[in-house]
Amino acid sequence: MKNFKLFPVALFVSIVSLLFVDSCKPKNAGNAVTADAASKSYVAPGKYDEFYNFVSGGFSGQMSVYGLPSGRLLRVVPVFSVDPEKGYGYSEETKPMLNTSRGFVPWDDLHHSELSQTNGEIDGRWVFANANNTPRVARIDLSTFRTAEIIELPNSAGNHSSPFITENTEYVVAGTRFSVPPDNVNGDVPINSYKKNFKGTISFISVDKATGNMNIAFQLKCPGVNFDLSHAGKGKSHGWFFFSCYNTEQANTLLEVNASQRDKDFIMAVNWKKAEEYLKAGKGQKETVKYAHNIYDEKNHTATSELKTEVIVLDTKELKDICYFIPCPKSPHGCDVDPTGEYIVGSGKLAALIPVFSFDKLMNAITAKDFIGDYDGIPVVKYESALYGEVKKPGLGPLHTEFDGKGNAITTFFVSSEIVKWNIKDLKVLDRASTYYSPGHLCIPGGDSKKPNAKYVIVYNKITKDRYLPTGPELAQSAQIFDITGDKMQLILDFPTIGEPHYAQAVSADVIKNNSLKFYKIEENTNAFVTKGESSAKVVRKDKRVDIYITAIRSHFAPDNIEGIKMGDDVYWHVTNLEQDWDVPHGFAIKNASNGELLVMPGETQTLKWTPEKPGIFPFYCTDFCSALHQEMQGYVRVSPANSSTALLFSTGKNVAPVDSAVSK
Repeated sequence: MKNFKLFPVALFVSIVSLLFVDSCKPKNAGNAVTADAASKSYVAPGKYDEFYNFVSGGFSGQMSVYGLPSGRLLRVVPVFSVDPEKGYGYSEETKPMLNTSRGFVPWDDLHHSELSQTNGEIDGRWVFANANNTPRVARIDLSTFRTAEIIELPNSAGNHSSPFITENTEYVVAGTRFSVPPDNVNGDVPINSYKKNFKGTISFISVDKATGNMNIAFQLKCPGVNFDLSHAGKGKSHGWFFFSCYNTEQANTLLEVNASQRDKDFIMAVNWKKAEEYLKAGKGQKETVKYAHNIYDEKNHTATSELKTEVIVLDTKELKDICYFIPCPKSPHGCDVDPTGEYIVGSGKLAALIPVFSFDKLMNAITAKDFIGDYDGIPVVKYESALYGEVKKPGLGPLHTEFDGKGNAITTFFVSSEIVKWNIKDLKVLDRASTYYSPGHLCIPGGDSKKPNAKYVIVYNKITKDRYLPTGPELAQSAQIFDITGDKMQLILDFPTIGEPHYAQAVSADVIKNNSLKFYKIEENTNAFVTKGESSAKVVRKDKRVDIYITAIRSHFAPDNIEGIKMGDDVYWHVTNLEQDWDVPHGFAIKNASNGELLVMPGETQTLKWTPEKPGIFPFYCTDFCSALHQEMQGYVRVSPANSSTALLFSTGKNVAPVDSAVSK
């Protein structure tokens, strides 16, 4: 009987979701865009978009960059997954970026993107990304739109509540989705010993203000709950961080039922300034762990990977005034802080209301010790003592909230497939608009910062159904752009997205575009295998290793004829692009290579390792269109048997005289 009573919670949500997506689809879904929408989203040929939109690629492991309001895909940035288009994870220089304590991991699940901030405003320097599967955090340099750094997170599993930042990018913060036994203890324990042995961890990753380089400053050992999403305080609440938590039941099976038994879960408030004090006072415990830290150097165009073996952990059960729990409607997902830093919005996925908490009231409650008890050693603040108020009957399935900077908030509703605009002060619903369908995250440019740009809201939908031409069993997920400059939100465009879009951020193009790197100066290239001119091109053998120092320029390679490679050789093609002009990359591929291609930017050097599989002639060529004579940009390498006496020869622009009997007379 117990299971019978609980099961309808999950069943109800599933049925209602299907009804809203399928049967109760708005009748005007096909023509929901009004006549003037095209003019609002149109960007003329040769004109720039107003905003960059950085969208997580979900299970693709990549990040996509779109222009707004056009919805044009500008770039796909490989982060945690190998990418044959750009040679990421295939070149010898980028392979270390995907190293972990468990070895080379060529894939991950990128859920969230977060732009760096200064004084609570987006500064356009970096965008951070999380790896949900093998816990990692990445930093992408927005002068190059390339992944510059990846750090692995020990004591973590399911790095979902990540990579959210403090208002001056002092820290990137990451909470574990799955509580697990810590890395420094025996993890071979019964799964049903969850309550005894499983712990949650929050990592505070410091960011160097000048270089952006990351370092795990400390970790917080927390009760064994699931951390979902989070945001930092700002303004008056600077120094605090807020996390949504679910599975306070500490269930380990059938969570859709067993993690929904209580009426309320928690928002966890973390006083990271107090944690810094304890760290400085030596209250942290050093733990032996193992994690990789990978950095890409833009001067030598080479990544290095370092394995680290120690982290400092603060135990929140022992240090009582770091963390506090605030009851929140069960299964909360979003946790968002308004531009003033006063209001914290929680979103219980199974609730028919939105709770809004007051930072001032929370501080007063903590000072007065207005607690209803504790949860695994963490004080639990009385719900009413921290609550500012509730948005009543806003919709079904509230998930995420962003702010327009005008005193209003917009929240996605997954079950009722809509976005709802409401006023933060009086908690009244102002407007609602249908989405197509089942929206998860949403994004207002700067919507989680002190200064949002209230021109558009972009909604990221999980289901598209009838929006696009059918493509078999799976359809592309979508983003939809709404104009929010008026009293009513107006749908002006939808466009398909790569992977599964989760969290996304947007910023004015002017913040980034003028700082974009056009090309690498060849004279500043410090790669160990750079070739700075055709006269320096060469082929060098050392035992069974052959290094080919080769240049690329419109429209030929130097050298383009190579002989004397033998079976059993490991051949390293070090390709330097001699171009010194914007947007003239060259590609490199060789027949039957088992790993991938290279894409080499102007002034850059990249290396492809190649092991011949049989004797013969192997063509190589440029894979990226570069000029009218791109098709002629090719060469040949000759591979001979291992015991051959074929001499090592290389040349460009001339035929080398035959020197052995293998050449026909």
